[in-house]
Amino acid sequence: MSEPRSGPAVETPDVDGAFPRLTPEQIAALEGQGERRPTQEGEVLFREGDERYDFFVVLKGLVAVVDDYGGEERLIAVHGAGRFLGELGLLTGQAAFFTAVVREPGEVLVVAVERVRQLVAQDSALGDLLLRAYLQRREMLVGLGAGFKIVGSAFSPDTRRLREFAARNRLPHRWIDVERDESAEALLRHLGVTPEETPVVVWHGAVLRNPSNAELARAIGLQAPENGTTLCDLVVVGAGPAGLAASVYGASEGLSTVTLEGVATGGQASTSARIENYLGFPSGLSGGELAERATLQAQKFGARITVPAIATSLVRRDGHYAIGIQDGPEVLARSVVIATGAQYRKLPVARLEEFEGTSVYYAATHMEAQWCRGDPVAVVGGGNSAGQATVFLARHASRVHLLALEDDLERNMSRYLADRIERTPNVEVHLETQVTELVGEGTLEAVVVEGLSGGGSETLEARSLFVFIGASPHTGWLGDLIDLDAEGFVETEGNPLLLETNQPGVFAAGDVRHGSIKRVASAVGEGAMAVRFVHEHLDGRHREPQTNVSSK
Repeated sequence: MSEPRSGPAVETPDVDGAFPRLTPEQIAALEGQGERRPTQEGEVLFREGDERYDFFVVLKGLVAVVDDYGGEERLIAVHGAGRFLGELGLLTGQAAFFTAVVREPGEVLVVAVERVRQLVAQDSALGDLLLRAYLQRREMLVGLGAGFKIVGSAFSPDTRRLREFAARNRLPHRWIDVERDESAEALLRHLGVTPEETPVVVWHGAVLRNPSNAELARAIGLQAPENGTTLCDLVVVGAGPAGLAASVYGASEGLSTVTLEGVATGGQASTSARIENYLGFPSGLSGGELAERATLQAQKFGARITVPAIATSLVRRDGHYAIGIQDGPEVLARSVVIATGAQYRKLPVARLEEFEGTSVYYAATHMEAQWCRGDPVAVVGGGNSAGQATVFLARHASRVHLLALEDDLERNMSRYLADRIERTPNVEVHLETQVTELVGEGTLEAVVVEGLSGGGSETLEARSLFVFIGASPHTGWLGDLIDLDAEGFVETEGNPLLLETNQPGVFAAGDVRHGSIKRVASAVGEGAMAVRFVHEHLDGRHREPQTNVSSK
């Protein structure tokens, strides 16, 4: 999609709805909220890294959007009359990931972004047009490696941490491998950084030395936790499908809603390359797209979503609840929805931690696919997550070994996935098989497997290992306040309100709840239902907390 810097200033064709034109009626509606102003050649409308910038509609002339303006400049697209600027970050409050510069003088319409958000909420046609275009543009920027740079070693756990945080939050970035990228040495010398000091993040002239996820988040404009003196109607802990649904319904029904997420919106669902059995999407949608749409929807209604914000404690105080946050102020709430989901279990095999920094993954997204392109890989698991990962990775890897304990793929996997796997020529299925050994020096080279019924061991070439063997609930932060079952899932049975825990006004929804159905649709439903019972609690159905009878 990018064009050479010296290329002519010719309007970029629309691709997949990324560069649509506004109708005269839509422009007229926007004119009532903004102002026209002339432009001059070379004028910069906004720069990469600007924390706040306006919404621009090109009325006359041409405007180019470029990456790394003033450096190794790269032309991304050129917009003519009727086109609008910006991408997803404009609506979510993130910093600009590119620079907009006038190539041919003309005229633009400038509208404050707050007014655009109001119009989007009121005008569904305009909102759908902007959202589709901005989602496509964000995907394009991620694919191009626009935005900030992560410079570090493939063998560094901190490099992988930063890359995973950026990928899970769908943030445009480029990774520069200090071992393999020829430009890395010159860049580090220019920055005054030694290879031993990496990883670093380079962002509009600043160098962040091995930043924490929170430091990176604040640098690119993700919201920080607010001071804990304000009492919220509802705090949702976790922004997977259940948490996002609770955020949407809570905020849309007038509750002051704060959502805390430790890693990225979308939860485990956001790591799915394609969800094909979600109601209303016959051609499927990616977990990332579902997360982006739900996040924007919640923010449209006024929910405040903070990433990363890792909940560390839940305490009942003066009839309300205080949620502790790692490296941040506590948040006070009249009611709480626990939607922290579950974390993938680790494979019980020697040397796993040794390879986790370089070759073992618990998600299969476009980022992981880039790392293993053209290599043989192994996927462990017999459920839908393993099946979706296998189908997706088969488009990028030379061969995929699917290793399952089950004697039949359809035992725990949807039939449509099992059928698709059987029809994929570069997938080899190994039933009733377990991994017994990992082989390699520094990075994975092969896995040793054995059949459950004996027959000896076999060594399978694999440069990456993807593990999907179930999940453990993320409930350690709850302490002794909330009743849990023997496996750590939140108990909600036998309490006055459906989905309510042993504490009044504290509800659980989604995978974290005992007895939940591990499906995206059911998690969304539970998140919506929880808000209905939050209203009952806030309307006066108070009760005394029960004694904790957890069997932890």
